[in-house]
Amino acid sequence: MIKEIEIVCPPGQHEDEAVLKGLAASALRISPNKITGFQIIKRSIDARGRKVVYRMQLKVYVDEPFRAESYTVNYPDVKEAKPVIIVGAGPAGLFAALQCIELGLKPIIIERGKEVKDRRRDLANINKQGLVNPESNYCFGEGGAGTYSDGKLYTRSTKRGDVNQVLKIFVAHGATTDILVDARPHIGTNKLPQIITAIRETILNAGGEICFDAKVTSLIISFDKIKGVELASGEKINSNAVILATGHSARDIFEMLHRQNVLIEAKPFALGVRIEHPQEIIDRAQYHCEVRGDDLPPSYYSLVEQVDGRGVFSFCMCPGGIIAPCATEANEIVVNGWSPSKRNNPYANSGTVVQINLEDVAGDESNPFKMLKFQQEIERIAFTAGGGSLVAPAQRMVDFVNGRQSIDLPKNSYLPGTKSTQLKEVLPNWINERLRKALPVFGQKMKGYYTNEAILVGVESRTSSPVKVPRDKETLQHPQITGLFPCGEGAGYAGGIISAAIDGINCATAALKIL
Repeated sequence: MIKEIEIVCPPGQHEDEAVLKGLAASALRISPNKITGFQIIKRSIDARGRKVVYRMQLKVYVDEPFRAESYTVNYPDVKEAKPVIIVGAGPAGLFAALQCIELGLKPIIIERGKEVKDRRRDLANINKQGLVNPESNYCFGEGGAGTYSDGKLYTRSTKRGDVNQVLKIFVAHGATTDILVDARPHIGTNKLPQIITAIRETILNAGGEICFDAKVTSLIISFDKIKGVELASGEKINSNAVILATGHSARDIFEMLHRQNVLIEAKPFALGVRIEHPQEIIDRAQYHCEVRGDDLPPSYYSLVEQVDGRGVFSFCMCPGGIIAPCATEANEIVVNGWSPSKRNNPYANSGTVVQINLEDVAGDESNPFKMLKFQQEIERIAFTAGGGSLVAPAQRMVDFVNGRQSIDLPKNSYLPGTKSTQLKEVLPNWINERLRKALPVFGQKMKGYYTNEAILVGVESRTSSPVKVPRDKETLQHPQITGLFPCGEGAGYAGGIISAAIDGINCATAALKIL
């Protein structure tokens, strides 16, 4: 007999198999000896009551052999199979490649950046010297933006595809099985590079190809059908299917499409700041205790408020995290956040942004670059306000709300450094005012949040792509170009690692139908 049950477990005992077995036996009203094994299906922290507990769903085996699940995947050899070109080696591109292999197609990944290991030198130059390599940075390179920006796997995109399929592929390549059960799964920036490397080896061992330091400069199109791509080196690679999975920061790809008269559209996105608190403030608020014990992980939060007809919300919250410089060009400031797997840094940060609609930005709404140019302008203003070398403009929270420049700034995790600035000189007034109104309200929702111990660092501007590459809902192909599959976050169809991976899988499946 196999039964699925829910148990409640105090912190500190949630990983003790004997305790969990005893709780399961008590719930089923049987002897623990009758339980041959169990599998955790879901695990979450419930901090709503006076005492924090773990809620766990278990699959319990009673009087029959326990069957542990295997996560290994055997991929066929596709070296001589029909090719599919995949532009970009982020989660959308990598999972598109794995799906191609499963379907008997040969993926050829074209990645402008470097292998995941070699990216580290360029990231060190960004953090220590303020130098940005436009082809290798936090956004570009093997694994995409997610590799060195945390590896959060939480998603609401459950209707787009099989989330568990993606998570199991990560486990098969080295992630812990915790990501299969945790309510907010997370790999950690320190562990993702090894997992991305393992995925690369799977693709190569199956006969796929990956070209690094290879930049696509034009599509090869004949009679409205895709025939391949041309690289900056002049090399041409042929295929009747191209999956365009270039990420939200590949501005030159949008320019290439426009130059080739391939339809693109302006798209709404969100913009604001990254807010960092001492982690202990968030823990006190969420766990209702003075000091978080070792049995609980650093806490997270999620906040949202409607202000003057626009959503103001937190996203990409990083407990025990670090604020990172994520510019892709010189003379711009872009911030993001990440956490290591243990989430053991002393700060908690989150993007806190305002939704921007097309009508909020001046200019012709038919101009596909309208929102991108707006985004770019704010990033350059932020760079100037910081004074160069990726020093970011910043302000204490209460000072920001009161319109008062901070005399000094609290210690924080942003390595290139921060400069006390009136952020109203960086942000458009209508964004600035909505943030000013929202933060005290957030403080009412979460005790301790509204404090001058928190720092606002500008600007959080790469929340999603400001450009959309349209596609047919059924075929997933561009409406003008047969065989061109706009994919993932850069094309406007995903918002994180899992949703991008699912979209890559879906595009690869759609590509099979035309080959």
